[in-house]
Parts: sequence; C-alpha cells; structure tokens
Amino acid sequence: MRSEKEMMNMLVDFAMSDNRIRLATLEGSRTNKNIIPDTYQDFDISYFVTDMDSFKENDQWLHIFGSRSMMQKPEDMELFPSELGNWYSYIILFEDGNKLDLTLIPINEVEDYFTDCDGLVEVLLDKDDLMKNEVIADDRQYWIKKPTAREFDDCCNEFWMVSTYVVKGLARKEILFAIEHLNEIARPNLLRMMAWQIGSEQGYTFSVGKNYKFIDRYLPNKDWEDLLLTYSENGYPNMWQSLFTCYKLFRKYSKAVAENLGFQYPVYDEAITKYTESIYNSDKN
Repeated sequence: MRSEKEMMNMLVDFAMSDNRIRLATLEGSRTNKNIIPDTYQDFDISYFVTDMDSFKENDQWLHIFGSRSMMQKPEDMELFPSELGNWYSYIILFEDGNKLDLTLIPINEVEDYFTDCDGLVEVLLDKDDLMKNEVIADDRQYWIKKPTAREFDDCCNEFWMVSTYVVKGLARKEILFAIEHLNEIARPNLLRMMAWQIGSEQGYTFSVGKNYKFIDRYLPNKDWEDLLLTYSENGYPNMWQSLFTCYKLFRKYSKAVAENLGFQYPVYDEAITKYTESIYNSDKN
C-alpha cells in the first residue's frame, strides 16, 4: 500500500501540473487532529477547475492515480439522483487498498464551498491566491451541542412515539417494519440523548464522532454493552428485548439530562411503557 506521503504528493503534483486545476483542498478525517490516523482513512480531495467538461468526457486522466479495484461516479447514476449540483465526484478504491474520494468543483463556486463546508478543510494548493485568509481545519461543527428545553422534549417525544411503531410491527409479526423504525429513528434518538448527557457532564467542546462512533469512550461499560445488545434483532424475542433495553437506557439518560439541565421530565415514558407492556404480554400469551 502506498503511504500517506506518497498519495498526497501524487495528488498535489497532479493538481500542480494541470493548468485546469486552480485550487486543491483536503477534507475529512485526515484534517482532524482529534482523529487517530489509520490506513483506512479516505483521501477526500477537491479540485477546483476551470473546465469541468474536459474532465468528464472520459476517465483516462484518472489512470495516473493507480490501478483501480472499483470506481463509482455518483453524479452519473440513474438509481441514485445527484445531490452535488454542478459538482462531480469519483469514489475510487485502488488495488493497493487506498481509497480516494475526489470531487471536481467549478472554480466560480469557491466562495460557496467555503461558506457551506463543515470546517474540516485544509488548502493544499492555491495557484491564484484565492484564499486571502488562512484556513485552519477544526471539527467544531460536530461538537456536542447543548439542547434547549424544546429540543430535549422533542427528542423524548420522537423516541417514545416511534417506539409504538416498533411495538406494532412486532405485534403484527412484521419484523422488518419494526427493525426499520428501531434502527432508523428510535435508537438514533437514544444516541442523541446519550451524547447530550455526556456533554452536560463533560462540556460541549468535543465530538463523539460521525454516527456516534466514539461514544463508547464516554459510556460506562455496562451501558455500552447494553447498547450493543439492542442490535440483536434476529427474531421476535430478541427484538422485544432490544426495545426494552432501549427504553431502559433512554429513561436513564433522559432523566440525567433533565436533572443536569433543569428540564422537566416528560410523561411519555410512563404512558408508552404501559402501552408496550400490555401488547407484549398479549403477544406472549
């Protein structure tokens, strides 16, 4: 596998040699000082170009980056509509294991790019001195944010109401329906509440990572183990147990947030727990 230095030199040298590329940036985890580097990190690169069509007309120019195992062009797919507007991207897995997410951006959209970016950006090359101010990468946008009382109540409301859909799916023996609502809505709100509790005790100056991937660093071991158990979904008994474990964890962490931030603990818990137990007991019998 090519080293990080080899990859970066290659990507910057290519941008330097091609007159159509006026500005190049690095984004994502490789710019984040709080992320421990590893060989699985993507190279998230953007080239700001003067002639987009000349790049898009064929893929021959990409061969200089190395032999590919697979490439995806998200803006050239029918099943998944484009989300990048005038931008065009290439997601490439090389045979040596490196992965490149390369985006081409029209040079006249530089200002929009830096206005909308998430802060994790490093300028690699600026041929025309377009950047008048120093760009310093930081992950501030992803820090845990202190919730308002309304946001806290909304999270509780969403968790407990969506849980009734999980219950309904289990009672009807529609397990995929139940799994979808647990995975896509209920548990994400549990994770949100856990992050808020962590922030309320340790401050709001750090991130628990994309998809809460670092949250285990801040949870008691028992709670982390219980959270993992909620992913046991292969069958109705396991699904019921996963749901009840989500209830237990959500109750613990939402009560802690309410106490730490002076919020009122809502009545949803008692009502939905009673509703769930009634249907669970009927289903079991």
